[in-house]
Amino acid sequence: MADAAPQLSFPGCYVCGSENPAGLHVTFARDGDDGCRAEYVARPEHVGWPGLIHGGLLFTLMDEAVAWAILYAGLRGVTAKCEAQFRRPVTVGSSLVITGRVVESSRRLVRTHAEIREAGAGSALVAELDARMYLTDVGQWQG
Repeated sequence: MADAAPQLSFPGCYVCGSENPAGLHVTFARDGDDGCRAEYVARPEHVGWPGLIHGGLLFTLMDEAVAWAILYAGLRGVTAKCEAQFRRPVTVGSSLVITGRVVESSRRLVRTHAEIREAGAGSALVAELDARMYLTDVGQWQG
């Protein structure tokens, strides 16, 4: 199921797309054999409660991380199921590190894990996500 040369550019993507004017423009780089890594600075336009970043945005960053983790593993898929735990609030201006990892792979499902940590000394855990990715030909939905 692995592709020899995976597509590594998605210009319209809300999270990583370079051409999406409303997007986050977060770039995920390969991190070891089984994962990816990105950095993000929490922006005022992404708040929920005043001064605190919306949990849905944090969830979105972790969902993107697991998608990139399987992409770097040469696989294609979509999120089938996930569970997130939010450990601490994130304030505007916080520098974050987002990682995603492939934990286990079977024929059609891949177990993955993502984390968001504060950048710098201490690297406090902000949120984590465990997801199952369903392997499929994602190109079948392109219009």
